[in-house]
Amino acid sequence: DMHSMRDADTVLDALLSVWGIGQAEINLEKNEAVFTYDERMASSQDFEQAIVDSGFTIYSDDENKLHVKEINES
Repeated sequence: DMHSMRDADTVLDALLSVWGIGQAEINLEKNEAVFTYDERMASSQDFEQAIVDSGFTIYSDDENKLHVKEINES
């Protein structure tokens, strides 16, 4: 899970780096990233990959609400 504001900022920066991002918010208590984007410019997989590349993994059933966990966490 995201444990600190630094983790949240890392994930937020990853989301904001993807072309087509509209808005993004991180809820540290819920380990959740909620964002909007232009589907003509990006896909949910682009955002998932950006998060993974920043050192976190994702678990979610909703493509617009991603729960984020550190990769090395069990």
